[in-house]
Amino acid sequence: MTDAIQMALVQIDEYGPWTVTPSVRRETDLQSLQADLYADFASFVGERDGYAFYNRFDNMIAVTNGRDAGSHRRFQRRVRNRYPVTVSVAVGRATTPVAALGIASDRLQAAGSAQSADRREAFATGEAAAVADAGEGVTVAHFDVIDATGSLTDRENAVDATLAVRRATLELATHLRDAHDSVAHFVGGDNVIAVCPDLDATAFDRAVSRVREAAGIELQVGVGRGETAHEAGHRAKEALERCRETGTRVQGPDGVSADD
Repeated sequence: MTDAIQMALVQIDEYGPWTVTPSVRRETDLQSLQADLYADFASFVGERDGYAFYNRFDNMIAVTNGRDAGSHRRFQRRVRNRYPVTVSVAVGRATTPVAALGIASDRLQAAGSAQSADRREAFATGEAAAVADAGEGVTVAHFDVIDATGSLTDRENAVDATLAVRRATLELATHLRDAHDSVAHFVGGDNVIAVCPDLDATAFDRAVSRVREAAGIELQVGVGRGETAHEAGHRAKEALERCRETGTRVQGPDGVSADD
C-alpha cells in the first residue's frame, strides 16, 4: 500500500504591511515575534507527534501525519488569542513531501495573496488522488557534520563556520528536492533534517557524497521510518548514533549501512 505524508503550511496574514503599520516597527520586536510564534508552533506540533520547521518564519511548515483539520484550526485560534497577528493554514497529503507542500501552497494561493487584507485565517485542505486510501508513513533523515566542533567550531572564524554549514545545507536540500521530492531544513548547530519518501540507503549515500564533492563537508545520516514524524525522527536519531559509534556514513531503519 502507498504511504501518504501530510504537510501543513502556515502563513502569517498580511505580515509585510503589518510590519510598517502604523509606522515601521523595530526589527528586534519583529524577530522576537517570529521566534515566539515559531516556538509556539513547534511545541503545538511536537505535542501531537509532528515535526515543525521555521522555513522563512512568516511561512512555517510541519509534518502532521495523523492530525485532522480540527487540530490545525486549533493552532489558528491559539495564534489569534496570543499574538497581534493571525495565520492562514493549508494542509496537503501526497506521496512525497514536496507534492504535499505543493498542494498546500496551491490552496493558500487560491485563497488570496499572503499580503492581502481580504485573506485572513484562511483554511484549506487537499490531497492527491493517489493517496485517497493510503496509510500513514513518514521517512525522516537526520544529517549532521562529522566532527563539526573539531573541523569548524574550534578552528574557524564563526562567520566562516556558519557559511560552511549553510553551503552544505543548501547543496543537500537542493539535491534531495530535485532527486527525491524531499524537504530538508537546517535545524540548528550542524544538523539538517530531511522528510523524504521511502528511499534506500544508497540514495542517502549519494546525497552525502554530493555534499562532500560540492561543499567539501563530510556528513553522516541516520534514517528512520514511522507512522508519525516523531516516531520516524526518533528512529533516525538512534540510527545517527550508530553512525557515530561505528564510523559509518549512513545507517538506515533496519541497521543497514550503505558502507556495507
